[in-house]
Amino acid sequence: MIRKAFNIAITGLILLTMTLTSCKHDRHHPGYVFMPDMCYSEPSDAYTVSHVFSDSLTMRIPVKGTIPRGYTPYPYKAKSYTDQIAAGKELVNPVPVNAETLATGKAQYDIYCMLCHGKKGKGDGHLYTSKKFPMKPTSLVEKYVQGKPDGELYHIVTTGSLSGLMGAHGAQIKSENRWAIINYMRSLAMK
Repeated sequence: MIRKAFNIAITGLILLTMTLTSCKHDRHHPGYVFMPDMCYSEPSDAYTVSHVFSDSLTMRIPVKGTIPRGYTPYPYKAKSYTDQIAAGKELVNPVPVNAETLATGKAQYDIYCMLCHGKKGKGDGHLYTSKKFPMKPTSLVEKYVQGKPDGELYHIVTTGSLSGLMGAHGAQIKSENRWAIINYMRSLAMK
């Protein structure tokens, strides 16, 4: 009985010593590593053969249904009239209208929208006037577009138009920049 208590005390003392020596907070000496294979892992190159997985692939396909950290999936379906109307009713533009956000919106518009919709948003962009695009893009300054709620316009920019003539830009333009484009687009009708 005494021997068992002595062994437990010695084991506890050894564990306490190991813990205290491994947690040294000197920046020149980080402490001792008792399991180096767990502390210092060796990375694999993306397209090399893996000795860990049975299919020998190093790059793994994400598990179905997983999403990146910090990403919120867009809740509305593309090419759905009911979702487009719902987005118009439910989404509210969080970007205030001021000189800074209008400048951001103009810069983004010039990059992503002007080629089709034109400098003043009248649907007379270079792709249409050069006859490289057969259909005239929608004029953004007409009542048809200006009468839509911001959320509906955001949905169209994000997922593309119902007709399919305008592609989705959600993967290319950050969310806050899409809202800024809508603010700038509204200002085009006032000019």
